[in-house]
Amino acid sequence: MRKDIHIPKVTDVSMAVVRETEGSDAEWGVYLLNHKNVPLQDIIVSSKGYGVINEEPIKTSTLRHFFDSIGPNAALKVEKIMPEVFGLNNEYMLTFYIDGTIHDRKFIFVPDSIVEENLIQIPLIELPGILIK
Repeated sequence: MRKDIHIPKVTDVSMAVVRETEGSDAEWGVYLLNHKNVPLQDIIVSSKGYGVINEEPIKTSTLRHFFDSIGPNAALKVEKIMPEVFGLNNEYMLTFYIDGTIHDRKFIFVPDSIVEENLIQIPLIELPGILIK
C-alpha cells in the first residue's frame, strides 16, 4: 500500500532560476542545488508551467530530464527558461535517490516571482537569481 511507503522529507536541496547573462536579452537557467555532503543519484526533474495570462488559461508542455548524479555541495543546470513564462506557475518535480532510498519534492516558482527586485546571490553558482529552499 502507498501508506506503507516511507519517503523522507527533502532537506538541503533547492532549485533556483538564475540570470546567466545581463541586458534586455538576458538568458535564464533553472538549476538544482545539492547542499548535502553526499551525492544525489538517478535524478529525474519534470517541469511544467500553468496559469492565466490575459484571461487565457495557459499550460506548457511537460519536460522530463534525467541526470545520473550530482555531487555534494554542487549545482547542476536542469534547463533553460524563457522570460515569457515568468507570469505562470513554473513547477519542478524532483525525484532522486540517496543510498537506495527514494526522495521527492515539488518546487513552484509562483507567477511574477522571478523579477529583478527578488534577485539574490545564489550559493554554489554565484549568479543572481530566485531560490526556493
